[in-house]
Amino acid sequence: MEQTEQLVKSIVKGIQEKKGQQIAIVDMRKMDGAVAQYFVICQGSSPTQVDAVADAVEEMARVELGEKPTHVIGREMAQWIAMDYTDVMVHVFLPEARTFYNLENLWEDAPLTLVPDEE
Repeated sequence: MEQTEQLVKSIVKGIQEKKGQQIAIVDMRKMDGAVAQYFVICQGSSPTQVDAVADAVEEMARVELGEKPTHVIGREMAQWIAMDYTDVMVHVFLPEARTFYNLENLWEDAPLTLVPDEE
């Protein structure tokens, strides 16, 4: 399996570790001008959980693959934390912000994979 797909799996594992919900993986590889190969989008129920999910993603990617994000923005408010892993962009939202920005539907032609929430 290629490195980018491994990174996506590792990110999903980090999200699930902190009970991030409604994980969506947008495959942007065939999209012209896409800023990344994949978007991984999820949500947490509070700013504290959003921050914890972002921490767990960073930790999992670093421990499993030695990967670190090149940029992380949004930690101060923890309404929407965006993490840039070059080929993979991770977005951790509060539900209201996620609905407002509606990222998973910006690229209607991009394949979308929904990961079932873990109980």
